[in-house]
Amino acid sequence: MNSTRITDESTIESQAAAPTESAGGSGAESATEARAQVADLLAHYLLSLDSIDAEKLDDAWAADLFTPDAVVAFPMSRHEGIEGMVEYHDSALAAFARTQHHGSAPLVTLDGDRAVLRANLISTHVHHARHARPQGELPPLFATGTFVDGEARRTPQGWRLNLLSFRLLWADGNPPPAA
Repeated sequence: MNSTRITDESTIESQAAAPTESAGGSGAESATEARAQVADLLAHYLLSLDSIDAEKLDDAWAADLFTPDAVVAFPMSRHEGIEGMVEYHDSALAAFARTQHHGSAPLVTLDGDRAVLRANLISTHVHHARHARPQGELPPLFATGTFVDGEARRTPQGWRLNLLSFRLLWADGNPPPAA
């Protein structure tokens, strides 16, 4: 954060203000930087779900985002552990032709090497043509509004998510038929 100080009538100096919250850990990063890194994890996660060709979900994707013991919990299913995380997401996303996730900026609270985050999320899911009218019975879109609660830990590789939990607030349309 920058502040401006008037030293006399003709001079204005700009000085950096020190962060007021300690990020814990090594002290090499400010609290603001730590919160931004945790927020970026959620943004990267949501954007990667909607990727068409640029980024495929793979083991490097999972390792860049999650701790080995991470949990991702949706209203209808959950997955525990980084092992199988890619397959879990690939399977869920395959139920739709496309998705688009709009997340709010998360509120991130730091406690040493642990962070808690909370955000709002609106997700739009486009049904495959075989399920949507006129070929199928469903409206073309299934949209949801959820609260996202999460936790992250500082690791030797940087901040990683160890929990993402999605709590359904509302839904419009119908989910895809069971596979």
